[in-house]
Amino acid sequence: MLTGFPGGKDNDCSDICIILLDRRSNAQMDTISPLIDCAELAVRLDDPSLALFDVTVELPSPRFDGDYRVESGREGWKQGHIPGATHLDLLHDFSVRDASFSFALPPMAELACRFEGMGIQDGLTPVLYDRTDGFWAARFWWMLRSVGKTARVLDGGYRGWLSDSYPVSVGQPKQRPPGVLTTVLKPDLWVDRKQVSQILTGQKPGTLFCALSRGVFDGTLPTRYARRGHIPRSRNLPARELLNVNGTYRSVSELREIWDPLLSSAKNPFVLYCGGGISAAPLALTLVLIGVDDIAIYDGSLQEWSADPALPLCVGRADPGDLASSS
Repeated sequence: MLTGFPGGKDNDCSDICIILLDRRSNAQMDTISPLIDCAELAVRLDDPSLALFDVTVELPSPRFDGDYRVESGREGWKQGHIPGATHLDLLHDFSVRDASFSFALPPMAELACRFEGMGIQDGLTPVLYDRTDGFWAARFWWMLRSVGKTARVLDGGYRGWLSDSYPVSVGQPKQRPPGVLTTVLKPDLWVDRKQVSQILTGQKPGTLFCALSRGVFDGTLPTRYARRGHIPRSRNLPARELLNVNGTYRSVSELREIWDPLLSSAKNPFVLYCGGGISAAPLALTLVLIGVDDIAIYDGSLQEWSADPALPLCVGRADPGDLASSS
């Protein structure tokens, strides 16, 4: 039994069937699109095979270097949410609280148990959304994918739902009871600092992609983290460039046009990072949409990397293979 689960309840995980596989097993998950649009969800609001979750976290833009302010999105969810949606609290319930960086992934078997404790179970497809840019929803989608659970992200999120004038509820709906979740653990969907260092030194293959804005990448804008810049040899694709003006994802053909030049000379696996492992998730989602599967997210991202002065960072738009600009 694992303790300290959402709602203050302990959860007996003995019903979870755990299988350990690698990313090659992802193909069978991709028969269902990772996206669902607002119109389809509106028609299926009463579909018992769907389970809705608001996964918002509040993380304002930094006003100066080191300005890191984060809080749960639970209060905002109480004030308004899609009917039937419950809240998943990444900050408090789905992260390792005493880790050296925010949103640290729990051990995978424990993560699966926590999902089960929130009513995510066999026969249900989680539909995830947030009240900002959809990055938190993409992060939870990747977390669920890494335990073998197919989920979908609401394309356009809560803003799109409101824009289309669909119904909203207030208050706190009844939490889903725990169920039985068959879990297929895929630890290679994540990498750690050591694995990133091995890519930099050539000990392991791979290409790094940074999902942060161009100003944060080149060090001209304030950063939430200890130092400005990016990991050497990184390529930059800001996550927001994958979205339309209305917050929905670009079409598959547009995404291929964006990704193909970046991937043509890249060595796999493609390791995605950002500040805290959140903005990297939309990159992962769009790669899956275009049929690319050799992907991993660096969980600690720049919050962990920049905190160690012994680890190199680059500023400016230098050649990503040029380590001479490292600091």
